[in-house]
Amino acid sequence: MLRSLYSGISGLRSHQTMLDVTGNNIANVNTTAFKASATQFQDTLSQLSQGAGGPQAEVGGTNPAQVGLGVKVAGISTNFAQGSSQATGKSTDIMISGDGFFVTQLGGETLYSRAGAFDFDAQGRLVSPAGAIVQGWNAVGGVINQGGTIGNITLPLQSIIPAVKSSKAVLGGNLPSDAAIPTTLLRDVKVYDSLGAERTLSLTFARTATGWSVDGSDSAGGISTGQIDLTFNAAGAGAASGPLSVGGVAIDVAALTGFAKITTATVNSQDGAAAGTLQSFTLGKDGTLVGLFSNGGQASIGRIALATFANPGGLEKAGSSEYRATFNSGNAALGAPGSSGLGSLTGGALEMSNVDLSQEFTNLIVAQRGFQANARIITTSDEVLQELTNLKR
Repeated sequence: MLRSLYSGISGLRSHQTMLDVTGNNIANVNTTAFKASATQFQDTLSQLSQGAGGPQAEVGGTNPAQVGLGVKVAGISTNFAQGSSQATGKSTDIMISGDGFFVTQLGGETLYSRAGAFDFDAQGRLVSPAGAIVQGWNAVGGVINQGGTIGNITLPLQSIIPAVKSSKAVLGGNLPSDAAIPTTLLRDVKVYDSLGAERTLSLTFARTATGWSVDGSDSAGGISTGQIDLTFNAAGAGAASGPLSVGGVAIDVAALTGFAKITTATVNSQDGAAAGTLQSFTLGKDGTLVGLFSNGGQASIGRIALATFANPGGLEKAGSSEYRATFNSGNAALGAPGSSGLGSLTGGALEMSNVDLSQEFTNLIVAQRGFQANARIITTSDEVLQELTNLKR
């Protein structure tokens, strides 16, 4: 009789745990990258009242007779299935598409997370809402040493991309073959020295009897290597009499054409740039943060590291949407996004909770009915005991 009472008590406790787990899942239905948990039950020890008997020549074998002693929670497993994507448009919001985890440092402890709602702190470090610092490889001179030790991902707010000295200017467009002599055209282009100081190169095109002549001058006092002549064939393709350099900048005229009635000659590009300061950044699928500078240049800032585990179910929840490694999760295997099954990264989006409300509300009903049934066991056992005590009156 007492066994049924204690079985009922174990059932109440186990179903209360199931209610707790289900309630926590529902409470976190809108938590970024939350992973739902599920409760598994198993029976406890069974009391043997009759052992098994082996078959004899004239007597058949008998099975053991056992009375179970209740139920207990075998485990609470975490479902690491991918959650849906939620676009936010915020550049520091990052979603993992795959099985990887962000690596973070909080109070000297290494933790792991799927929640990518990050921001930069006052020191330019990429951090979670709880202050955990995202780990990865920072670039040195625009080069990322992925094989090195990971560290805090830091946005170098005061970084400057060096100036690039102009060495070449490329011309394009058309010089009209039917222009009258001595028609002249003037084209200016901004170029830079090794310190990023800007100056102007002026190119003068003059119509000649055989085609066009090209000469140039430098606002900083540089001189041209000499005038060159351009001639065009019947197909409109041009040929220069020699190279042209103005103030140390080579002028490429190979793309100029000589068709009639079209005047579109211009400077298409030059390869120099002034020094630039960091303005913003973009995130690549491989976790690389690319800085965009005020002079139009780009340079790698760093790369976010991801981790994977042989048994993600063995991770221990540490709060604040973080996990810590345990003996049964295995050691973290680090790598760059897009490699070794780590998954890729998407900027401007977050992973939503994978809680299925329809399943969770069904679990609530199952747990509630299970709790009621076990409570009825205790009530029924109590009524039987009451009858027993009433035998003597």
